Amino acid sequence: MDKGLLVVVSGFSGAGKGTMMKRLLEKYPGVYALSVSATTREPRPGEADGREYFFVSTEEFEDMIAKNELIEHARYVNHYYGTPSGYVEKQREAGRDVLLEIELQGALQIRKRYPEAVLIFVAPPGAEELRRRLAGRGSETEEAIAARLNRAVEEAEYMENYDYLLINDDLETCVEKLHALIAGQHMRSREQLPFIHEMKKELKALVEGE
Repeated sequence: MDKGLLVVVSGFSGAGKGTMMKRLLEKYPGVYALSVSATTREPRPGEADGREYFFVSTEEFEDMIAKNELIEHARYVNHYYGTPSGYVEKQREAGRDVLLEIELQGALQIRKRYPEAVLIFVAPPGAEELRRRLAGRGSETEEAIAARLNRAVEEAEYMENYDYLLINDDLETCVEKLHALIAGQHMRSREQLPFIHEMKKELKALVEGE
């Protein structure tokens, strides 16, 4: 069984990353595994511990860092976010492509630690639409929206560091593009090394046998 890919999905807060991931998992059960991150922020309405995030205290998170239990972590708008390593590797060994919905800092850490990872950036059609989506959540204060927009200005400087850019203007279309993009990564030569090695071996044996 081929080992699953590590797929990092980042984007501005409000770009619709979480909704995309949820829909992708619904449409393709068993193909993907969504890595659940740990965070020190408070749950939003409707979120559950262990489903959207592992909600932990700052002290607990810093203990995880000290024990090297995270493959990446970052501080974003006054809160920690990080990816526990055990679950990720278990799912990849089972052949599932693991989706990591993480912020810029964490994505760049992943790129250094896992050069083979696929980095995808999700953006809305424009800045005004981003603000509209943030305000539409109903859970963000004007101060929080302003902080997220200021953060988006910083994140935009690094968009070209990602392998792919997806514009989330229509959910279903974007989900299908994401699925096709990930599926295509399995055809990369570096993901086909067992086949390549076997082909070399067979060709040499064939030629030497003639």
